[in-house]
Amino acid sequence: MADVKITVRDKGPYLVTGAIELVDAEGNVFETKEQFTLCRCGHSHNKPFCDGAHRGQFDDCARAEKVL
Repeated sequence: MADVKITVRDKGPYLVTGAIELVDAEGNVFETKEQFTLCRCGHSHNKPFCDGAHRGQFDDCARAEKVL
């Protein structure tokens, strides 16, 4: 089992759980905690983190394909 888990939340952000290093395009490290959320709608004013600005404006319930 992985030490890091990323959960796609219905109509919301990615929930990241576990110790990871989040780095921007220039190699700068974002300060994170053991659990945080990443924006996937583009409305956040605190990118790459979710600030809840998506409420009522983002409708996605992605599902992984089931492997038989």
